[in-house]
Amino acid sequence: DPVCLQEKLRQNEKPGGHGERRAAVGAIDMAAWDLAAKLAGQPLCRLIARRFGDGNAKDKVEVYAAGGYYHDQDGTDGLKRELNGYLESGFTKVKIKIGGATLAEDIKRIETAIEVTGDPGHVAVDANGRFGTEDAIAWGRAIAPFGLRWYEEAGDPLNFELQRAVGAVYPHPMATGENLFSREDVRNLLRYAGLRPDRDILQMDPGLSYGLVEYLDMLAQLKAFGWDPASCFPHGGNLFNLHVAAGLHLGGTEAYPGVFAPFGGFGDSVRIENGFAMPPDVPGIGWETKPDLMAHFEELLQEDGIGV
Repeated sequence: DPVCLQEKLRQNEKPGGHGERRAAVGAIDMAAWDLAAKLAGQPLCRLIARRFGDGNAKDKVEVYAAGGYYHDQDGTDGLKRELNGYLESGFTKVKIKIGGATLAEDIKRIETAIEVTGDPGHVAVDANGRFGTEDAIAWGRAIAPFGLRWYEEAGDPLNFELQRAVGAVYPHPMATGENLFSREDVRNLLRYAGLRPDRDILQMDPGLSYGLVEYLDMLAQLKAFGWDPASCFPHGGNLFNLHVAAGLHLGGTEAYPGVFAPFGGFGDSVRIENGFAMPPDVPGIGWETKPDLMAHFEELLQEDGIGV
């Protein structure tokens, strides 16, 4: 039982200090849920839905292709090729980086992404926490006329005052939360960051945050503050979070079709159609449906003299 295992793993732990242990516990938690779903003979999303949801996993999950890193040698040509590749693979929504170039260059990149997708509402931008308050507001005011899908992590994720200041002048959806790793962090975010439940997006990542049990506590916090689970799009772009999104009826989840291999991406068994994906219909999480990942595991085990 992964819930009982979680209690054992965190027994006698001092509160706070959510450093390396939250990712270590999250990794063990993922393995435990994979095993539990295999023993139950069903995909993890169905086990999650039966135990924590309404009993029915979503038939399909909205996903977006995260990428859009800087291609210095190609300018916007490289970005255009990358995003076109995502659309050809079945995605309709994308996310690109900002804050690593001048504002003028970032505006060109945004215009390129809109040109490729055909809809500014299908383009999100991510600053990866690069900005101080002044720049975060300046970039926000500059991109506001586009009406983008969201403006993500303008500044340090724990700088709730910055988040509140940007939200006061930026009228469209903002996104944050991927670097918050506990229910207490999320509670403070909801209390102090000025987020707006009617439009903003929360991206906490179960795999980085002690696992599914802690994530369920985060969702309970959201409910207490008047948020809908449909506002949640977990960071991470992996199969585990795809199952979580389907089982708990979240708004969707991130996907990494072009980066962070072999862990990023959902694998060949998951079709992306019109911007939606469904977890593989195999017992467990379905890591085995990713041949490149399994080859990586096999190589690591052989290096350790374990074999498979």
